Amino acid sequence: MTQHTVIDRIELPSGYKPSNDEEFMNPLHLEYFRRKLEDWKDDIMRVSAETLQNLQQDNLREPDLADRASSETDWGVELRTRDRQRKLISKIDAAIGRIDEGEYGYCEVSGDPINLRRLDARPIATMTIEAQEAHERSEKVHRDD
Repeated sequence: MTQHTVIDRIELPSGYKPSNDEEFMNPLHLEYFRRKLEDWKDDIMRVSAETLQNLQQDNLREPDLADRASSETDWGVELRTRDRQRKLISKIDAAIGRIDEGEYGYCEVSGDPINLRRLDARPIATMTIEAQEAHERSEKVHRDD
């Protein structure tokens, strides 16, 4: 007898997109978003590796001071981008963890389902649009103090 775990993969129909006509966060929804998150993470990791390889190949010993300054600026931009990507990867990993825990797709504030279009556009979303807007208003008020 085979024991099923959350790691079991299901086959998605070709061109599948989650629909509001289906039960929210059914196995097809979960597999769709897991793949979307994993593909996004793989893309980030690939681009990051390419960027690192390019940075290692670039020669910062430019004879011209302006060229050297430009190269150093480029390095700084690339390193800040890599830091943002590292943070994004941790959010992607957290979203995959929520799938494994059965919490994916539900607002961390209200517990309400997050709109499927929102999740498709931003699969790491943890709040409904309403909760996100309230959170941003609250942050703005606190920042203005």
